[in-house]
Amino acid sequence: MSDTATDYEIGSRVRVTQQVIMSNEGKLTSVEGVVLRVGQQKTGSWFAHGRDKKLWLDRLELRKDDGELVVVNLDQYSRVEVIG
Repeated sequence: MSDTATDYEIGSRVRVTQQVIMSNEGKLTSVEGVVLRVGQQKTGSWFAHGRDKKLWLDRLELRKDDGELVVVNLDQYSRVEVIG
């Protein structure tokens, strides 16, 4: 994940690169778009020590150039770069 949430604000153009593990092999994937929303959202998963007893994930909502909306769950392996 990027160092601080202020690195990418609503309206910023960003590239998110993540590593996906498939069959014990890592593959990099990336998506670019304009930030529509950034923050934490709770999942349906139960977590005893979380707020509202739920598991919370850092999420970034993007609009790609073709209009597609993408929600990216950020983790410690995610890299967010402000571009353009």
